[in-house]
Amino acid sequence: MTFRPLHDRILVRRIEVDEKTVGGIIIPDTAKEKPQEGEVIAAGPGARDEAGQLQPLDVKVGDRILFGKWSGTEIKLDGEDLLIMKESDVLGVIEASAEVKKAA
Repeated sequence: MTFRPLHDRILVRRIEVDEKTVGGIIIPDTAKEKPQEGEVIAAGPGARDEAGQLQPLDVKVGDRILFGKWSGTEIKLDGEDLLIMKESDVLGVIEASAEVKKAA
């Protein structure tokens, strides 16, 4: 099934974090917080401004994003848990250069 978000909405798949702490303690599912990092898997065309002009989104399919803890609406699509949220719920995009610095 394909899904196309409308206006300035995006479809996001949460990116799971490690199940162990730095000290090696395994965190059970009941104690885990939901990840606040995700990947955009579909994006709408954008919102219209007051003049009726289409304003394209800043995020695009494939972007890794950070979003607020209570952002979006949870849905199940093809058996997968996903989030639909407005672009304004996105706190920022994780750039590739930031990942390189973290690995070093």
